[in-house]
Amino acid sequence: MNGDQAHYPPVEPFGAGFRGRCPRCGEGKLFDGYISLKPRCTVCGLDYDFADSADGPAVFVMLIIGFIVVGLALWLEVSYGPPLWVHFLLWVPLVLILCLPTLRWLKGIMIALQYSNKAAEGRLDEQK
Repeated sequence: MNGDQAHYPPVEPFGAGFRGRCPRCGEGKLFDGYISLKPRCTVCGLDYDFADSADGPAVFVMLIIGFIVVGLALWLEVSYGPPLWVHFLLWVPLVLILCLPTLRWLKGIMIALQYSNKAAEGRLDEQK
């Protein structure tokens, strides 16, 4: 049992990541702004230097939201054949409305999963 488990009860990573909370204590805020991370948790002091979600959240957002929006756009085009301006009027706002919150949620979830699965321990050992 490591020191984190002795002092903090286990935190469900999907819930903590979705809410943008610390993956160790589940209380402190993870983000400082929209998707930039705070340097550390203000409640338990966990240093967020281990967190490296890279482009993973953006790739998932593009794949998931892209599949939904392209499918809907194709359906609309085949069924009704609207002018191009209707597509712009519908799909650009929908993409923004769906992508912006999803990007933050997925970044929080990926960081919480990194912490709960101890994915960064090898990388931190290499830096020492």
